[in-house]
Amino acid sequence: MVPPRFIGVDLGWTSGESGLCCLELTPTEPPVLQLVALDRQLAIADILAWIDEYATANTTVAVDAPTIIPNATGMRLPDRLAHQHFGRYHAGCYPANQGRPFAARTTGVGQALEARGYRHSPLASGPQPIGRYQMEVFPHAAIIHLFQLPQILKYKKGRVGDRRQQLTRLRQLILEQLPQLTPALAAPALPEIPATGRALKAVEDQLDSLICAYGAAHWWCWGTARNLTLGDVASGYIVVPRPHGPLP
Repeated sequence: MVPPRFIGVDLGWTSGESGLCCLELTPTEPPVLQLVALDRQLAIADILAWIDEYATANTTVAVDAPTIIPNATGMRLPDRLAHQHFGRYHAGCYPANQGRPFAARTTGVGQALEARGYRHSPLASGPQPIGRYQMEVFPHAAIIHLFQLPQILKYKKGRVGDRRQQLTRLRQLILEQLPQLTPALAAPALPEIPATGRALKAVEDQLDSLICAYGAAHWWCWGTARNLTLGDVASGYIVVPRPHGPLP
C-alpha cells in the first residue's frame, strides 16, 4: 500500500497567502507521522499545484475554509453546530453563505479537489480508507480537543507580543503533545516564532496548516470513533477530533 499522506490547507478566504503542510504516515511499527513539507502559497493555482506535487493516490486533504456552501443566505448547519459545541471556548465559526465575498473562492477549491478525485466522505468511510478524500476542518476547535484546553489560543488578533506568546504556546503543544497521541507525530523541525507582525502571520499560517493536516490523519486513523462531524455533505460539514481525555 502507498503510505497515506495528509495535506493541510489553511486557506486565505479572500486574499493573502495560504499555509500548506504535508504529513506522511510511515510503514514502520508503530507507524508515525513525518513532516514532509511546510510552505505558503498565494495564488489558488499555485496552491493546487503544490497539492498535486505532494499528493499520492492515497491522500486526504483537510481545508480550513467552507468548501461546501449550499445556503444562499444566513448560516450553514455546521457553523451553527460549531457555535453550540465550541462557543464556550471562544471558538465560534465564521458564518458562510453564497452571498459572502469569499464563497466563490473557497467552494472553488473544493470543486477543484473533487475534479482531482478527492471525495467528501466524512461519515461513510471506515477508518484507514484507501483513496483520495477531502474534508473541511476548523483548527481552533481541533486545538481545543487535541490539547484539552479551556479556551482557544488567541494568536490571530491583538498586540504582536500577545499573539507571539500564544503562537509560541501552540508550537510547544505541537512538539510536546502530538507525539504522545495516536497517530503520533515525529517531532518536526518547526519554524521559530518571529517577533514582527508579518513574519508572525507567516508562521501562524504554517502551524495552522499542520493542525489541519493532523486533523486529516486523525480522521483517517480513527474514523467516526474519535472524530466529530458537524453537519453533512448536503449542508456542509466540519470534522473535529474528539478529545482523548476529559476537557477542563
